[in-house]
Amino acid sequence: MDHLDQLEAQSVFILREAYRKLKPLAMLWSLGKDSNVMLWLARKAFLGRVPFPVMHVDTEKKFPEMYKFRDEYTEKWNLDLLLGYCPPVEEMDPTLPPAARSAARKTAGLAAMIEKHKLQGVIAGIRRDEQGTRAKERVFSPRGASHKWDIRNQPPEFWDQYATPHEDGVHIRVHPLLAWREIDIWRYIEREGIPIVDLYFSKNGKRYRSLGDQDITSPIDSEASTLAEIITELETTRTSERAGRAMDHESEDAFERLRVAGYL
Repeated sequence: MDHLDQLEAQSVFILREAYRKLKPLAMLWSLGKDSNVMLWLARKAFLGRVPFPVMHVDTEKKFPEMYKFRDEYTEKWNLDLLLGYCPPVEEMDPTLPPAARSAARKTAGLAAMIEKHKLQGVIAGIRRDEQGTRAKERVFSPRGASHKWDIRNQPPEFWDQYATPHEDGVHIRVHPLLAWREIDIWRYIEREGIPIVDLYFSKNGKRYRSLGDQDITSPIDSEASTLAEIITELETTRTSERAGRAMDHESEDAFERLRVAGYL
């Protein structure tokens, strides 16, 4: 097995463990490259059919190309799509910086969907290499009754043994891509032929490396217009993957405050 085979096998195992242990269970679909890889892995894990709902927490500020992609592949992949919407920014914590306050809408929207559908497990496509706070996550990460993450009280995960507490109000965030790197995602997309939103490819010297809301996401300078060129670019770049996310240029603690409160 090569490196991608090992990552794939581990992720498939995690997805099957989540399905076996946690019900009701849903998978978050942000429409970006990571969640599309996660969906692809789920289809592999369960013989072509994702056996749990796929959940999009919609800010109503995504790019038109992302909505078109969602509608097309919901039908093509026969997905059970749960659609929820986020509250207005005026209801968010006013002490947060502007972009973080906008991002906090997704935290509130996700919490509402978890409660509405009484979810015991939520599968998410975060990776440790994306951001320092995410590097502290577990694969099966419990969230308290208020959806908060207790970063100092996380279960050990030895020999692929994952804890699944069942206390009232607690749910588990499952992270099958936690060990993947950005370049692994792109190499896997190239190997498997996974569909992605074309905003990732350069047009007029600009492309998006990470996709979020239109008003808080900017493209980077890049001539990479094919998968091979993106991979070559990532082999040498020193620029952060989230360099185009406005929230990552605000106060240092904004992201951590959101994560503790339930942000992904």
